Amino acid sequence: MTDHSPAPQPARTERAVPQPRQAYAVFRDISTRWSDNDVYGHVNNVVYYSWFDTAVNAYLIEQGVLDIHGGQTIGLVIETQCNYFASLAFPQMVEAGIRVAHIGSSSVRYEVGLFAKGEASSAAAGHFVHVYVDSQTRRPVSIPAALRAALEPLRKA
Repeated sequence: MTDHSPAPQPARTERAVPQPRQAYAVFRDISTRWSDNDVYGHVNNVVYYSWFDTAVNAYLIEQGVLDIHGGQTIGLVIETQCNYFASLAFPQMVEAGIRVAHIGSSSVRYEVGLFAKGEASSAAAGHFVHVYVDSQTRRPVSIPAALRAALEPLRKA
């Protein structure tokens, strides 16, 4: 006998909404470039992910907790996601808001909101998860104390 019942459907999730500025702990200015625009006249979706990396890694470098050339611990992206709410385009200035949603023993979930300069709501909002690993073995390591201390001010309330 064959089972003809429909396959179970995944649960529906709530639709993402733009985030307000006050939802983020720190901001970083990012200049759009001519090459960021695509044939549709707005910033191509893949550029948003590079802005996520730029905002978070610049913050970590400024805090003295990320050495991209000689550090023993590096973060590898294992998950990423973005929701788009409004177009951004060259020559706009973008403000990237950063917050930390979760700090685990070896992983961090960063959340980033991208705002047109001066706008109250995000044009895009997303996240990525870093797993921190030994730069040589690529095996997970505990988040170093200095890095953890730099992340604490970014925690979501």
